Amino acid sequence: MSRLHAGSLDRRLARWLALLALAGLTLTCMGVYTATTLSFEDRQADTLRQKQLQVRHLIAEAGVVGNAALTHKLDDAMVGRQDLTLVLTDAKGQVLYAGPTAPPLRQTLVTRFEAATASGPVQATLTLDTTEDDRVLSRLARTLAAAALAGSIIIAIGGFTLVQLGLRPVRNLALQVQALAADTLDRRLDGSAQPEELAALVQHVNDLLDRLHRAYEQLEAFNADVAHELFTPLATLIGGTEVALRKAREADELRDVLGEHLEELQRMSLIVQDMLFLSQADRGAKARRETVQSLADVASAVAELHEAHMEEAGLRWRVDGDAGGAVDARLLQRALSNLIGNATRHAQRGSEVVVRIEGSRDETSLSVVNQGATIAPEHLPRLFDRFYRVDASRSGAARNHGLGLAIVAAIARMHSGRVAATSSDGTTSIGLVIPTTPTEPA
Repeated sequence: MSRLHAGSLDRRLARWLALLALAGLTLTCMGVYTATTLSFEDRQADTLRQKQLQVRHLIAEAGVVGNAALTHKLDDAMVGRQDLTLVLTDAKGQVLYAGPTAPPLRQTLVTRFEAATASGPVQATLTLDTTEDDRVLSRLARTLAAAALAGSIIIAIGGFTLVQLGLRPVRNLALQVQALAADTLDRRLDGSAQPEELAALVQHVNDLLDRLHRAYEQLEAFNADVAHELFTPLATLIGGTEVALRKAREADELRDVLGEHLEELQRMSLIVQDMLFLSQADRGAKARRETVQSLADVASAVAELHEAHMEEAGLRWRVDGDAGGAVDARLLQRALSNLIGNATRHAQRGSEVVVRIEGSRDETSLSVVNQGATIAPEHLPRLFDRFYRVDASRSGAARNHGLGLAIVAAIARMHSGRVAATSSDGTTSIGLVIPTTPTEPA
């Protein structure tokens, strides 16, 4: 299925940069053209105004229109101004003066005024030819338009080149990401040559790769451990069945064989059930919370179920502290059962197992403390991994299949909480911390 793309980023940026440049240059050129036009108009109006004052002064000085002296002065006043034409007429419309020779009418600016004489008012008409100014403005407009277009093209080409150079680190980063695969998750993106804007992204991607790599390693280890855990009881069942079928046996012997097989099948069933529970937790299953007034009562009820095993191991137990909150009591009982069972297996004979409950306004901590061998610090972060055992010899595998603490961690996540484990000076504390009120998982 094909995907629609928004187009090349460098071409889009260059295109928008060219459009912005064209708009900016166009506005600038329009401003220059407008200012020049207004300047020409002011100059033309000032020229007509000055000539008007000069003509008024000459007519007022002469007193009459038509004598040779006034005509000579008016001709001198119009010398060198081929773009100006002056026409004087009397009240009857008779032309009293016209000069210099009027050019063919093109683009003109006309002003009319009266001048007082001894024989009566005279109508004066000044005509200014603006053809040359209009030609200059037209040439300026063409020049500015060409400059704006050429500037936009140059800026577009330069912008495209700069964008290409600027996106080179992004392309390099994309090539590194494309080279990643399921079997190369141990690689990390090289951010040494990346700009500051991409440094945070490179760091986030590398952190994500770290988590993915650990997840793949845990998945591979999980698959191997599942195969091992299920292979052992299956091999026992197959071997026992083959031995039982080799010769005829009494009913009591067959009953013993079936009893042993039933124990192995029950163990396999527990492994499958725990794996299904962990799978549901990984898919985001949430705890069904209800208000529990006393967590100490819940812990005491669970500890009483383990009392026989504790007495067999020579252990005592007590519950220290109490709190209330909104929890899933069934899941919490399962977590406490796993924690107490784990403490019973590893506690020193004759010591005491303590279920410690500490509550605050924001969260509640439930931990099981036992006296025994100190767990090395490098093992503590992995205690809640599936099938992980501190004892590499896998002792006690017949009774414990290594999912108990992983289920505790899953129950903590279902409550939007977390797990905690400490071990020092022969005292080990393992438990979970859950929010007092329901919250969204982090």
